[in-house]
Amino acid sequence: MPNQIPPKGPTLVLGAGELGASVLRELARLRDAGQVTSVCVLLRPGANAASVAMMRQLRIDVAEVDLAAASEEALATVFSAFDQIICCTGFVGGLGTQRKITAAVLAAGVAHYIPWQFGVDYDVVGRGSGQDVWDEQLDVREMLRNQDNVRWTIVSTGMFTSFVILPAFGLVDLEQDTVHALGDWDYKLTVTTPHDIGRLTALIASSRPSFDDKVVYLAGDTFTYRELADTLEAVLGRPFKRELWRVPQLKADAAAHPDDVMRKYRVAFARNDGVAWPKNQTLNDKLGMPVTDLATWLREWRDRGNDRMS
Repeated sequence: MPNQIPPKGPTLVLGAGELGASVLRELARLRDAGQVTSVCVLLRPGANAASVAMMRQLRIDVAEVDLAAASEEALATVFSAFDQIICCTGFVGGLGTQRKITAAVLAAGVAHYIPWQFGVDYDVVGRGSGQDVWDEQLDVREMLRNQDNVRWTIVSTGMFTSFVILPAFGLVDLEQDTVHALGDWDYKLTVTTPHDIGRLTALIASSRPSFDDKVVYLAGDTFTYRELADTLEAVLGRPFKRELWRVPQLKADAAAHPDDVMRKYRVAFARNDGVAWPKNQTLNDKLGMPVTDLATWLREWRDRGNDRMS
């Protein structure tokens, strides 16, 4: 097990969406167990009542700042009151927001930062992947590595498991019972649920300095597109047609629709490296921590009545 050394000061979580809420629930549990000090969440002004009510129930303090509109200097002033910051905002602020947040963290001189890097291995993918925001993720890594004041931990998770069946992404077409492979049937994906990411991120946050200045890998499951189709057939109990979307086709489609983010994502994921890693090389595997694999997630999704054929 990693060292369980509580942060010396309060922890600030940026955002309370699906992932942020999961991280906050776990941090509140660790706080109650004496493994984390006070916890605060930063929400956009006028945040929905349900989010505020959940924070009140969890006894989590709330700060209100518009990350997209606030200046780097203003953010640094807010951040300076915290020992640790965990960014769970995603890309909602648009290009440049993650660089601005990171610059503010560095200016504030917080002890430890977990940036929004809950995705692929950007070091391996490199620049020019077809997805603009992925290049910005590399900028953030360079900013962190080129300084020696703020300790950091990058948490690589693959895509959220639910993204696999997101209609707009197009891997799975449930109306036509079709699975689309991006690039090659033997290319792989790593996926993890926000719940599992939240549990493990909170553990990392409460275990300093075990993971300082490291890239930590998580995985709920890793599978090929071929295995994705097989699992869908096994869990949903019906055949799925299989269609390969080759890289030139994906690039042409993205070029024809330059404002379509999902088409860019299809190009970015159509590769044999950087978007997947063996599950037996992950933190959750090393800790023996149970996580939700694809088949289990699909069964739970089916049993909630989501499959159109149920």
